[in-house]
Amino acid sequence: MSPSDKEIENRTYDEIEVGDTARLERRLTMDDIKLFAVMSGDVNPAHVDEDFAKSSRFQEIIAHGMWGGALISTLLGTELPARARSILARRCASRRRWCLATS
Repeated sequence: MSPSDKEIENRTYDEIEVGDTARLERRLTMDDIKLFAVMSGDVNPAHVDEDFAKSSRFQEIIAHGMWGGALISTLLGTELPARARSILARRCASRRRWCLATS
């Protein structure tokens, strides 16, 4: 089932229990990075220029940090009720760098 085929079923705040989990998995491609660059206006060469990226400290193209934030937002927005989203969204932060899938 593709993400667009999935029917969103919202749960009430009272239906969430300690230990509940949700999962979202995506494979990052160069097309994703380019699309995100266009949509966000962030065309930093670390994201879109392979030659520049090779000379950077990361030595490869890296995704926009907010790409990961958008995935978190998707997960929270489709799996949790509004009250829980507003509480959890304030506590989400990522220190991880997002890189292209290599296989």
